[in-house]
Amino acid sequence: MRVVVLLLLILSSTLSRANENAEQIFADMAPALYQIRIIDKATGEKSGIGSGFQIGENGYIATNYHVISGYAQHPEKYIIEFEDHEGKTGQLNLQTVDVINDLAIVLHEDNPQPLHFIVSEQTPQKGEQLYSLGNPHDLGMIVVPGTYNGLKKEAFNDRIHFTGSVNPGMSGGPVVNAAGDVVGVNVATSGNQIGFLIPHGKLAQLINQFDVQVEKTISEQITEQLEANQSKLITSILATPWESKSFAKASIPQTGVDFIRCWGNSNADRPDDLLFQAITQCQMEESVYISDSFSTGKVSMEFHYFEGDDISTWRFYQNYKASITQAAADNQAGKEDVTEFECQHDITSNSNNKLTNKSIMCVRAYKKYKGLYDIMFLAASVDQTNQALVSHFTLAGVNQTLAQSFTKRFMEASQWN
Repeated sequence: MRVVVLLLLILSSTLSRANENAEQIFADMAPALYQIRIIDKATGEKSGIGSGFQIGENGYIATNYHVISGYAQHPEKYIIEFEDHEGKTGQLNLQTVDVINDLAIVLHEDNPQPLHFIVSEQTPQKGEQLYSLGNPHDLGMIVVPGTYNGLKKEAFNDRIHFTGSVNPGMSGGPVVNAAGDVVGVNVATSGNQIGFLIPHGKLAQLINQFDVQVEKTISEQITEQLEANQSKLITSILATPWESKSFAKASIPQTGVDFIRCWGNSNADRPDDLLFQAITQCQMEESVYISDSFSTGKVSMEFHYFEGDDISTWRFYQNYKASITQAAADNQAGKEDVTEFECQHDITSNSNNKLTNKSIMCVRAYKKYKGLYDIMFLAASVDQTNQALVSHFTLAGVNQTLAQSFTKRFMEASQWN
């Protein structure tokens, strides 16, 4: 009993110190915190909100790209506005963005106050107490304690796993250590006290590249960032040896990278179904946000196996054909973002002639970000009587060279056992 009481006293004391430290940090740094608003010019009303924090005496403020994305995509429609801790408002100018890491820097030119946050030079220790600051649900600035749990596993672009509530409206706010130095930036939540942060090193990198970036338009910056990210992504996938994995009576590839996760299912529990079907889906859990209607930066693969020994070949192929007409791009894009898909059909065989397919390659171009494309590829086997294999992949935001290299590797990786 004494041990339990002692543990409770220690826990109470620890929480008390954490709360006192949080209150002190908030009191000290409140003048350098801002609510960031996207204002629709036509109505004068808020279209979106988030948080931001001053990172220099000259009025530069860091926030999330997705907070100001409406303005970045449609500067003719919106303005960016701030509200400070005293309720004063003013206009902000967008300076530079990092869409891959969901960061942006805006400028407050109208008498900015000198207090600003310092970006830490140290990475937190696992379990270290951190403090997330922001404006949740438009209710006013608060501070939320939490702990650092290292980088999120199975992610291509680094995100910190933070045990604390990062609520809507806190996006773009700073996360600081006990000394008040920035160690991360609020970006997303998975609920149940699980949040994700952008590591402070990504913000430091954007600040260090600032002079070079601001000489380019926002569209030029985004184009370069998307192309560099997808080049890094596809190159890392192709640099890893692909292993062969048994899939019903066929073999399909495993890329060997941990940021693409696979899930499987079949109708083996329904023996009365006309066709036996098995499916494996492999996807990234992350994407690059451009706007509410446009996301990119993804790779996905999908494999379907069909078998129908008890029906005629004609009936098998009729059902098989109906089952593969649902293939679609894995990313979201609107008419203002991309062209219509243009498709090319062909009959192809892999190099060892163990699989013959009817293949369809579809391509759509990005309208604003020249030289980048979405690729959708589907290969449906046509060399067996009552069994079939469908191999499908989509690439979002790649150039022509990367698309060709990935397609070649993919086409060679599936075969009959």
